[in-house]
Amino acid sequence: MVSYFDHATGTVPRPRILLNKKTSDAHDNPALAIDAAGHLWVFSTTHGPRERSSIHRSVKPYAIDAFEPVAQNISLSYGQPWFVEGHGFLLIQNRYTDGRAVAFQTSADGRPWSEPELLAQFKGHYQVSGISADGKRVGVMFNYHPRGLDTRTNLYYLETYDFGETWRNVNGEPLEVPLKDPKNAALVHDHEAAGELVYLKDLQFDQRGRPILLYLTSQGHLAGEEFGPHVWHTAHWTGEHWRRREITRSDHNYDFGQLYIERDGWKLIAPTDPGPQPFTTGGEIVMWSSRDEGQTWTRQRTLTRNSPLQHTYVRQPLHAHHGFYAFWADGDALRTSESRLYFTDREGSVVWQLPTEMEDEPAKPGVLKRQ
Repeated sequence: MVSYFDHATGTVPRPRILLNKKTSDAHDNPALAIDAAGHLWVFSTTHGPRERSSIHRSVKPYAIDAFEPVAQNISLSYGQPWFVEGHGFLLIQNRYTDGRAVAFQTSADGRPWSEPELLAQFKGHYQVSGISADGKRVGVMFNYHPRGLDTRTNLYYLETYDFGETWRNVNGEPLEVPLKDPKNAALVHDHEAAGELVYLKDLQFDQRGRPILLYLTSQGHLAGEEFGPHVWHTAHWTGEHWRRREITRSDHNYDFGQLYIERDGWKLIAPTDPGPQPFTTGGEIVMWSSRDEGQTWTRQRTLTRNSPLQHTYVRQPLHAHHGFYAFWADGDALRTSESRLYFTDREGSVVWQLPTEMEDEPAKPGVLKRQ
């Protein structure tokens, strides 16, 4: 489904059903992008190499009333589309070729696409990507799986200035892709040597255009205190080296939050407090802030408390408006349950819950909490 928040009226329209894939696999979760003309693009991904993904485009700019299928029955997993001004779409993804490979495709207008090209392929990978504030550079952070998914470790970074023509490490050195060896010039830190697993969270750029990687490390892939500590880190490129710092700790590998880089400091919005189901995915959402580029962090707000369900998967809208700054869901971490959607403003002063049923259109979100 697709919808939006109207800042002028403080309301949301009834969501439009775009397609029903008849799947219970949450890996089919879609990704949203907006082109230069304001058309909405929805990339519906698929878990694995099966060709049942699709791409849809809104018929009108900034409108959800009608969509046209642009591509159907394609293979697309873990898709992360970025619209690069003056070039078109650069689509980061996984390809299932001898394990999960990091790959990308490009398209000038979203219709014909280049063939997928691999960026890294050595024993499997996950990736998280981001775009610089000037909209010209796309960075990709990734890990690798030396003995399968449950051994994911290490931290790597690549970037492109020229819409995928060349890929470079953080020093600007061109690299031959796909990378084939775990010991390569894109390596940020060797967590494998420390016996640590790596779970990727977010990629942002600072005011000078230098990448900041947000990730979590732990001692094992299973849930439980004995596999902790679950440590949140930033790796920040200073221009000379990667400076790694701890932010805070939580209780599960799949606690998921986002990093915000602002003129007056950094923020992390993430489920770092335990929820009603400790040592499972998610918890209670907390807003953390730093005034010294991640050297020290202060709890700014506790956004949720005494929740009946776990909160997690905080998402950051691109160029987030101060009134719709972070967006997330709740749910039971251990069994099928209802799931509700929430958002907050830049200061975390209010948490709103989107309506689960709508008798009128449009409707106002309910207030879950005021600070």
